[in-house]
Amino acid sequence: MKKRVLLLSLVAMMGATTFTVTSCSNDDFGTEASQSGVLTLSFTGENISSYENLDIELVEVNTGAVIKQTSQKASSVSIGVPYGSYKITVNGQVITTAFETTSAAGTGAVDITTLATNATIPLFFKTFHEDFIIEEVFFTGIKTADNKNYNSSRYFKIVNNTDKVLYADKLIIGQSEFLTTDDKNPTPYDINQYFPVKGVLVLPGSGTQYPVQPGDFIVVADNAINHQAQTSTAYDLSKADFEFPSTAPSLGQVDNPDVPNAELVFTTAANMFIMHNRGFESYVIARFPAGETTDTFKANRKYDYTYINSAGNVTARSVYSIPTSWIIDGQNNSIPTKFVHTLTASGIDTGWTSAGSIDSDPNRFGKSVRRKIVGKMIGNKNLYMDTNNSTNDFVKDSEPSLKNGISHE
Repeated sequence: MKKRVLLLSLVAMMGATTFTVTSCSNDDFGTEASQSGVLTLSFTGENISSYENLDIELVEVNTGAVIKQTSQKASSVSIGVPYGSYKITVNGQVITTAFETTSAAGTGAVDITTLATNATIPLFFKTFHEDFIIEEVFFTGIKTADNKNYNSSRYFKIVNNTDKVLYADKLIIGQSEFLTTDDKNPTPYDINQYFPVKGVLVLPGSGTQYPVQPGDFIVVADNAINHQAQTSTAYDLSKADFEFPSTAPSLGQVDNPDVPNAELVFTTAANMFIMHNRGFESYVIARFPAGETTDTFKANRKYDYTYINSAGNVTARSVYSIPTSWIIDGQNNSIPTKFVHTLTASGIDTGWTSAGSIDSDPNRFGKSVRRKIVGKMIGNKNLYMDTNNSTNDFVKDSEPSLKNGISHE
């Protein structure tokens, strides 16, 4: 992990234009021709002296068509773009006025509707310091030996990817209110300012009660038991560091008294923190700033929003949101055939990863998403890739690391 990473947050919504020409003959046949317009993106940013290398990806949300362009040592780039609605991701390197080379990231969206458009994109620095990162999320679950769903043994694996001791005390795990596969166009909504959540866990601890050594990890399991006692295909999570509160014995969530429970601060799912087993959610880990607690979070971080439902009526909902400034890491999950948008600010995660390729993929069970290993730390611990882009940082359809139990060797 870099000692200091400056990440660019793209906060302006881009407008653009193209054109479509339609001509019809006098008979029953018509001919429609779509032509490409030119989208010119100009990058600006305080304290940026050079845009060294920017990889730009445009994904048409209706067809999934991808356009890629690289801009080198230029503050603008022109791209031929057919008609459509696009999600835009920018990743690369810039040089600051302090002569630092640093990673850059940004996201945006644009509708192409006319021949030519010039868009100026303000880019802003945000500083992130070293802390925990999400190393693995196992959300798919497993199939039993007789091919039935087993609704437990899911987990988060969170690693200390630094060279100093970190403390897991009061670490926050947030589960996205929205899905990466559906854009409700909620009002209000500002992805750069907050992360709406339908589930919030907070780990216990007084501040220095749960130290984690450099390169080591913690496991937060949905149920910290040996699931192999239930089915041979499940995993032994009895040595997890923390577990979700066990409020549903009928679903097999029997409390392990030897493993501390996380506090369930908020949920919309009947007093349970339930992970989406198709991976349509995003997750963040965060910390309370000085003076903030679970009580002040519930008192001050309510998020009320509305959206237009499929019947054309207004639906109002009330959940909570985690300020982006509290978030220390995050990752988006989706699948190629359903992806619509990421749910995190570009300074948190500009990409997404997946387990499975299609909706309800029967091959997703027993697969995980895991962060790439890029080297070794002191003590021969793994060093993980961390570019704040899950597309680059994570390996899709991975074998779960805890398949054979939890070991810190």
